[in-house]
Amino acid sequence: MTVNTTKTSSTVPSFCEGIQYFGEPLPNFQTYGAKPVIESGSVSIADINHTAAAYQTLLVADALRYLTLQITGSKASGHPGGFASQAEAYAALVMLGHKNIITEVGHHAPGFYSAMFLDRSLEDMGIFTVQQLRDRFREKHGLIGHLSGYIPGILAPAGPLGQGQHFAMAAALLHRDKLFPFTVGDGGLGEPYIMSSMAHFHTAYPQVTNFLPILVWNGYSQEHHSMVSLKTNKEMTAYWQGNGFKEVIIVDAKEFDDQNQSGDYVDSTIFSWERRLEFTREVLIGINQATNLALNGTLTVFIIKQLKGAGVHALGAKSHNLYPKDTLDAPHIAKALQKRALSIEAWQTVRTNAERAGGGPAAKTVVTEFELPLAPIGELPLEEYAVGGEPKVSTTAMGRLVGIVGSKDQNFLVTNADGNEASGIGNINQALKINHPTADELYNQIPGGQVYEPLSEDACAGLAVGLSLMGGRTLWCSYESFAINGLPIWQTVTQAMAELRRKTPSTITLFTAGALEQGRNGWTHQRPEVEAYFAAMMRNGNVFPVFPPDANSIQVCYDWALTTKNKGIVITASKSPLPIRTTLEQTKQGLEKGAILLHQVPGGKQVVFAVIGDMTLVPVFEAAAFLETEGIGVKIISVINPRRLYRPDDTAWDTCSQPDGEFLADEEFEELFSGDGLIAVTGGASAMLEPVMLRSSIKRDTFAWKRGETTASAGELMSFNGLTAEALTKRAIELVH
Repeated sequence: MTVNTTKTSSTVPSFCEGIQYFGEPLPNFQTYGAKPVIESGSVSIADINHTAAAYQTLLVADALRYLTLQITGSKASGHPGGFASQAEAYAALVMLGHKNIITEVGHHAPGFYSAMFLDRSLEDMGIFTVQQLRDRFREKHGLIGHLSGYIPGILAPAGPLGQGQHFAMAAALLHRDKLFPFTVGDGGLGEPYIMSSMAHFHTAYPQVTNFLPILVWNGYSQEHHSMVSLKTNKEMTAYWQGNGFKEVIIVDAKEFDDQNQSGDYVDSTIFSWERRLEFTREVLIGINQATNLALNGTLTVFIIKQLKGAGVHALGAKSHNLYPKDTLDAPHIAKALQKRALSIEAWQTVRTNAERAGGGPAAKTVVTEFELPLAPIGELPLEEYAVGGEPKVSTTAMGRLVGIVGSKDQNFLVTNADGNEASGIGNINQALKINHPTADELYNQIPGGQVYEPLSEDACAGLAVGLSLMGGRTLWCSYESFAINGLPIWQTVTQAMAELRRKTPSTITLFTAGALEQGRNGWTHQRPEVEAYFAAMMRNGNVFPVFPPDANSIQVCYDWALTTKNKGIVITASKSPLPIRTTLEQTKQGLEKGAILLHQVPGGKQVVFAVIGDMTLVPVFEAAAFLETEGIGVKIISVINPRRLYRPDDTAWDTCSQPDGEFLADEEFEELFSGDGLIAVTGGASAMLEPVMLRSSIKRDTFAWKRGETTASAGELMSFNGLTAEALTKRAIELVH
């Protein structure tokens, strides 16, 4: 192809400003490429068998390749190779009118941005030209290196591998009439979560098949061959079938190669033009078949098999990443762009098809550009127990409310890997039923129940937070000890929620059976260090770990969490019967102010106990009773919502899309925490008490979790960690004398 870079600006559409190379018209362009095949008022191509359909799908694929390489080259940074190897598949989806496209591969970001540019979605963030696309790639308030919901038209974030399928399945569950394709790389296929989570989902929801994995089988991972690169087509088909997929559609570029390329993976962009069209036509037909199957009840996967880096600057793993040497002026980058250069007329055809496809720009049409209507749940009937009365199980009190929410909102879902009954919330199962193919009244399980119980915290967290991101109410329940296995996707979503341009229900979790209750199970079930994870995330500004001290308090905490938007709410409570220490009104104050005064006795000197948790209050009250006999004054403060105890500048609250700038004022902090000595106490990570320790200026110390051990009781385990009344008393006396 002859490259022409001397076109006058008057002949170039304004959106093309910044394109460095234009090519001569392709063969038969006037016949098959000049008139857009998606007609005005249509959402997709009318006849996939017409030569013009494959021809213009190929134009879109090459336009995506060109833009992907040019924007990454503009910063000598980013990832063009993986997306390039499946450009025909993405182009086919768009030409068939599907734009609710998700990815499991964060490295496909520049390709997705290119697609959002072509259909004019990025105009919502002031990107109208290719030059602006280049300028704002990998820049603050621009097109970040990996996908985010901040970008118009992008449905979900993508970064850590093994997450994209959760978003696609969640969207499919909420929107049964739409297709949610998601690209998954063969490098990422090694993550065990991907296949296992889809298999469990399909068992639980056999009728929900409107999510479509698009496997990008290009033979390579980031820096080496993929672990599935030696599989044959037959073996790959069997792999997917063995995981529940009824239809496996593979389009292998090797079968169309007329250039005698070696190896099982080939580059279609060097085929003759006629063979390129044949390959693209087969992809288009295959995608069309796959989408129809997926939308009509058949679990389907589409696989495009093509060498990584097809059509860009390098091949194989070497195409994955650009380095400082890979600038637009570098000969190998310039040569690659020149090979992919389209004529001005072809760019206009591509732009017209892209903006018409799917009914308009993705930023105006995809499901996440709108708030999902929520079923009204009304005012929850909180049950107030008498302070000092019979001990109650906090989790059970919350479980009753969860059942009520689910009965009023049929989209509401509860997830738990380790079983609700084990966490004192068997009443959730009784009210909402476990979604299971085997109906059994004894185990509260029926097909179509609202409790989702895969034995994987990743799958539990993934579906729950995916549904929240897509606009639904959910609750992820876990033992605190095992929650860490689901936190990567929870963190991904809460971070994304801080950036979203729309409101969505907060992700809410209930973490039970804390370390102190798990003495007999030993250290394998004692991992309260997870609280340090949330302590760090509090500084994001939209993460709120809350610690209700009793069964009254937990009801108020959950009721409040349901009213919040775009936040991560972590409720941590025990499953043991514990004393009722607060009224409902006190917790409302505690959520607003961060902490409440539970107990106060005046004395000559005053010790302040700032306590996180419920069970940890037991030794503190014992210590207080002894100190009072010594004439030492005591204040016991329950820290319910530690995020409120930070100073405003400690967190990034003002950068969040739904900002919450409520913090306890300095004078109120001084009034609440004033004394002669302060001891901060938690059965978890000491980092959670950082807000108190930062702001207090009196003599102070921290008692916190150290490590796990096998014990016969919570008291013995607390003793092992130095959390005893004797130790607290001794240190309190030392502080005030």
